[in-house]
Amino acid sequence: MSAVLRQLDAALSGLGLGVPDGFQERVLAYIDLIAKWNRVYNLTAIRETDKALTHHVLDSLAVLPHIPGDRIADVGSGAGLPGIPLALARPSWQVTLIESSHKKSSFLRQVIADLELSNATVLGARVEAVQPGGGFDVVISRAFADLPEFAKLAGHLLAPGGVLVAMKGLYPDEELALLPVSWRVDNVIALQVPGLAASRHLVVARAA
Repeated sequence: MSAVLRQLDAALSGLGLGVPDGFQERVLAYIDLIAKWNRVYNLTAIRETDKALTHHVLDSLAVLPHIPGDRIADVGSGAGLPGIPLALARPSWQVTLIESSHKKSSFLRQVIADLELSNATVLGARVEAVQPGGGFDVVISRAFADLPEFAKLAGHLLAPGGVLVAMKGLYPDEELALLPVSWRVDNVIALQVPGLAASRHLVVARAA
């Protein structure tokens, strides 16, 4: 067993996450695809496999226990974060990756094809132009915009009762203070990401 695979197994145990058969191998294949495409398309500044695991995959998986629904939109998905790890870990969820960059959306389509991810789709469009049929239970972003801008541009994607979930580093005091009164913050959750010595918070908000 490779060192990265051992690290992944230990992290899943630490997070208390159950995953489907073949999950670990598909995660490693995903990391390899990022590394391969990174040489041409500069998807991410992280080049090392172990850092890609902690800073990308595990950072994404740490939010899993706090996702209250199974129709997910990942806004500004980039290299597929957090959407691809979420789709791999939860085959029963339907995950839509929204990414306006043609190069990045092409990469996402290749990942879906190579990993045979039947529960993930790509929308190559600006988020404000997306018109969702029925809306999403959860609209999540990792590095898309600050919280008020995220709410402004992506709030229309939510189904009735749905939530915006914003992945942040340090506790986002200023962003929370600037959130319009038309939005209510349900919770700000401090996350522990195995192997990552950095502050991580998850903001869960809904229309007031």
